[in-house]
Amino acid sequence: MSDTTLPIGSVESFDERHPKLWLETLHDWVVTVDHKKIGLMYVMYALLFLVVAGIEALLMRVQLAVPHNDFLSPETYNRLFTMHGTTMVFLMGMPLIAGIANYLVPLMIGARDMAFPRLNAFSFWLTAFGGLLLYYSFVGGQGLYGAGSAPDVAWFAYAPLTEKAFSPGHATDYWALAIILTGFGSVGSAVNIIATTISMRCRGMTLFRMPLLVWLNLVVACLILVTITPLTAAQIMLEIDRYLGGHFFDTQAGGSAVIWIHFFWIFGHPEVYVLVLPAFAIVNEVIPVFSRKAIFGYPAMVAASVGIGFISLGVWAHHMFTVGMTSFSNAFFTISTQLVGIPTGIKIFNWLATMWGGKVRFATPMLFCTGFLFQFLAAGLTGIMLSIAPWDWQLHNSYFVVAHFHYVLVGAIVFCVFAGFYYWYPKVTGRMLNETLGKWHFWLFLIGFHVTFDFMHIPGLLGMPRQIYTYEPGRGWEIWNMIVSLGGVIQAIAVLIFVCNMVWSYFRGPIAGADPWDAWTLEWTTTSPPPLYNFASDPIVSSRRPLWDLKHPEDPDASYE
Repeated sequence: MSDTTLPIGSVESFDERHPKLWLETLHDWVVTVDHKKIGLMYVMYALLFLVVAGIEALLMRVQLAVPHNDFLSPETYNRLFTMHGTTMVFLMGMPLIAGIANYLVPLMIGARDMAFPRLNAFSFWLTAFGGLLLYYSFVGGQGLYGAGSAPDVAWFAYAPLTEKAFSPGHATDYWALAIILTGFGSVGSAVNIIATTISMRCRGMTLFRMPLLVWLNLVVACLILVTITPLTAAQIMLEIDRYLGGHFFDTQAGGSAVIWIHFFWIFGHPEVYVLVLPAFAIVNEVIPVFSRKAIFGYPAMVAASVGIGFISLGVWAHHMFTVGMTSFSNAFFTISTQLVGIPTGIKIFNWLATMWGGKVRFATPMLFCTGFLFQFLAAGLTGIMLSIAPWDWQLHNSYFVVAHFHYVLVGAIVFCVFAGFYYWYPKVTGRMLNETLGKWHFWLFLIGFHVTFDFMHIPGLLGMPRQIYTYEPGRGWEIWNMIVSLGGVIQAIAVLIFVCNMVWSYFRGPIAGADPWDAWTLEWTTTSPPPLYNFASDPIVSSRRPLWDLKHPEDPDASYE
């Protein structure tokens, strides 16, 4: 018997060596600087908080299902309202797009890793700590000796509600500090995306040969650098107000609550495009592959993406039509908001033109992209309605607005993210997701989405405010709120099917192979999952479809520019 061989039945063979494997694996993930592992940690973190935010939303919908409901107290409802919005934007949306970009951008440009691997890891852990800090407010929100509670100032935290006189305790401080930390994490990730895209492309990968997913994440990274800054400044000023007597937002001491609204929405509306442009990026990769056609109008798509990013920086005050701006300001922001619809419309027509005449295969990723096209068009139309100041005056802070932005956040972004999961899950795990469960997921989620957010417009038109925890009967809101709440339950069932599909397929799904979709971008040239080094040799590309060039060298369309 060799020195390294353990006797059969040895206690050490299981009780000591087996836990060591788990500890080593955990240690590898905690200290990793590999962009793929960091990307997966971002995604898993985002999915965890998606479940948390979904539970918070369901609890609110149970409260609003019938009038005079006492399922939740007013204080609890306000806290759930605040935590749901904050979680979905800062702890689900931002980490999710960072995770997808972290995983895919280096693979798509033929790089071995991100430009700054340690900064990449630092950015993730800052973001993760920010989320934990926010939810620690449930324990420590009221101070050292009081009972804990979450912040209750809504996710936009309008001043002067957030001043010390109106928000005693530490719950609001946890909220502000969490936003600051996640903001620093987002800035670090954005710097990495920009540096990687600009300086680490493989030979032949010119800017106009980059996949559109890389282009859109580059635009988003630039937007993050511009928009996180005023948000972080606002949080710092808020903390100075609360503890050092700064009075930036204290109207009784000469401050201005409107300044807070400007600072927040200078971030808050471009943030919509920070989240939706990566969703567009997923659609740009999925639709061509499942239509068996190259994307229609690549240069126009790039120009439209840059145009959306630029115009989005000048539309924030359409959230402020009711605060008393001048008629000139109202007119300017009405026009700028409608102007952003032009490059967005270009994208919709290009996606439809890509599908037109193609050999469309309605696998699960394509189903989610198809649902997205209709829903994003509807969201854009209601957005144009709300961009008109007189119309917005009538519906501001009503459930019509809630329905509109959920049409964007869920109907567009979440549908695209699900498409991305079904498309790239084989690359990440080496196994295919189950198509039958995928179609059940799609159809249930589609039905639940429309039952919820189509009918949510109606109580908004009937005057239902967005920040009430209960309501009187006889106003015509009862039946619509019940329908909306039932739609939320259907969506929850669909998400449960998706989670079961991911877990089951990870262990039992069919082996995917390197290129299960017959795609053409560089990430499909390596194994599934990719090795630590991504590529055994540096790729060399000569067109926008490098893998297609390798598979079909005789195809004259393979080398198109």
